[in-house]
Formats: sequence, C-alpha cells, structure tokens
Amino acid sequence: MIRRLRSRPGKTEPEQDEPPGGEGAGGGGHRDRAEVWRRAEEFLRLHHQEEPAGPLGRRLTAVEAELAATGSYRHTAQELAFGARVAWRNSNRCIGRLYWRSLQVRDLRHVGDAAGVAVECANHLRLATNEGRIRPVISVFAPDTPDEPGPRIRSDQLIRYAGHRDSGGGVTGDPHNAVLTDLALRLGWAADRRTKFDVLPLIVEDAAHGPRIFPLPPDAVLEVPIDHPDRDWSTRWGLRWHAVPAVSDMCLEIGGIHYPAAPFNGWYMGTEIGARDLADTDRYDLLPRVAESLGLDTGDDRSLWKDRALVELNRAVLHSFDRAGVTITDHHSESRRFLQHLAREGRKGREVGAEWSWIVPPISGA
Repeated sequence: MIRRLRSRPGKTEPEQDEPPGGEGAGGGGHRDRAEVWRRAEEFLRLHHQEEPAGPLGRRLTAVEAELAATGSYRHTAQELAFGARVAWRNSNRCIGRLYWRSLQVRDLRHVGDAAGVAVECANHLRLATNEGRIRPVISVFAPDTPDEPGPRIRSDQLIRYAGHRDSGGGVTGDPHNAVLTDLALRLGWAADRRTKFDVLPLIVEDAAHGPRIFPLPPDAVLEVPIDHPDRDWSTRWGLRWHAVPAVSDMCLEIGGIHYPAAPFNGWYMGTEIGARDLADTDRYDLLPRVAESLGLDTGDDRSLWKDRALVELNRAVLHSFDRAGVTITDHHSESRRFLQHLAREGRKGREVGAEWSWIVPPISGA
C-alpha cells in the first residue's frame, strides 16, 4: 500500500484515509524500533515466501542486529525491488495493477540532496517516456533515518501545469495547481508567459534546505497535442497534455523503512485526462466549449449534452495519444484487465483491496 502525503514546512504526515495492511507507506516520522522490527520481520517473511533469497533466519538476525545498533536497517537491492512492486500490487486506488511485476525499480538511495533528486527525476521521465512507449518506473531516493529525514518532493506529480491567479479571482491554466504555482513563484520561479499549459518546476526539499525550485529540462517532458478525429480543435484551442503521469508526493514504506521521495508512474487511462483533468469544473472545465463545438443545446441538462460532450472529449484524448504513438489505455480494456488481476491474485491465495470510487471509471462505470 502506498499512502498519499500531506506536506507542510518541517512536517510530512500521511492522510488517514486508507485501510492498514500489506506493505505500503506511512508518514515522514520514524517509528520506534519495536514497530520497525515488527514490520521488517513481516516483510522479510513475505519476501522469502514469494521470492526465496537465501536463509531467512540469517537475514532476520542481521536486520535485528542492525536495527538494535542504528535504529534502522538497509534493504538489499532485491528486497527494495520486491517491496516496491508489492506496494503497487497492494495499491487499492489503482486499476492498472495487472502489470505490477513489470515495474522498473531505480535504486537511488544514495541520492538525498534536492539538486540530485531533481536531476534523477528528469532522468526518470526520460526513461519512462521511452519515445512514447511508456515504461512503469519507480525511483527510490534516500530514506528517513533516525539521524535525518530523506528528501521530499512537494509537487504531487513530476509534471504539472501551472494555475496562474489573476486579479479578478480567476485562474489561467490548471486551478488544481494554483497553490503549487503560488509556492513556485515565492521561491523565485519566473513564468515567462502565462499560458494554460506552462510546465511548473519541480519543488524539492532536503534535510539541509527548505523547498527549492528546479525547472524540468524540455527533453524530459513529452506532450501530446489534443485534437478531435472529426473536428479541428488543435489550431483553435491549443490543447495538450503530458505523456507520463508520475506521482511524486507519496511515501513508500517497505518493512518499516520510509522512503518519502519515491516518484512512480504507469501510463494514462484516457478518462484520467478526458473525464477529469480536462473536464472537471474545478480543472480545465472544457465540456461547455466541447458542447458548443458540437452544436449541442446546453440549456437543458435532460438533453444529456454533458454526457455527449464527455464522450467526444475522451475520443479526442485516445485519438491524439494513438496518433502520437504514446501509450494510453481505455477504461473498458483496463476494467477487463483488473478482473484478470483479481483472478490471478485469487489463484495465488491473495486478497485484493480496492477503493470503489477510484477503481470504477468516471464514465461507463456500469
């Protein structure tokens, strides 16, 4: 399980909105040694059960001794990779878990400074983008220890579009990111223009410094122009979206060890963009404009103009990613694959947790 973090100056805490169980994430603080040992033993037994890695007793003894001496312990590379993949397997808000074994794990535990984290986040995006053939990747940076906290990424995704506030209370761009944009501006970001799709800099903090900004290199950010297969939207509206959804504000926990900076990505499901990012009224709110372009009557909700516009917007997203050669899945295919995942896990004797409101697609959920 991976649990989302709320980040505040000097403190990062998990939201208490996900059930306990499995290997997952916790907050930024360091647990007492008894609790760390309990979770370490639980994890190591699971690892050796599923992927035998030498004598279990010897490994338990070594971890217990290291924990007694230092208050923490270091995972082997094999344990880190297994733990990260199982965290995805146990992520109860993710519909795309069928591919959990394919996750590429980048062991970057030696990187704890903000500048180094930013450089490796750009490398993460390049590796994940793969010329449009998106790879699932997680980059695991330095953990929290009793001596000092690990680095933290304030941005909730590695790629985010700015939300520029205006004097009248409106927002140009993505209103979801208005607070993050305010922080970036306070930290010295100079937005050359105020467009609807300005890529925000990364905001990273480490043990030695407060949050700092790090602009993403252009070659690390692949964007897809959004156009409709039957109508000319691109030249009139200039819509686009980034190719890699890399979540970066969640803390990975493996056997009691917290990795507060562990950005990871899969690939997009079309509805994430077409039914949420571009359609929600508190995001880009495009449904009225789409309906107008389709000649729909928006004066009567019973005409189902919103539903018709939503389908066409999602058609446009899938069409655009396919035309650009960028990996994307649709909600019908992914729902079938989730059922395959349930069946596969059931044959292994493992229960699959799922948060209904996240697993059921925002359109065609029946």
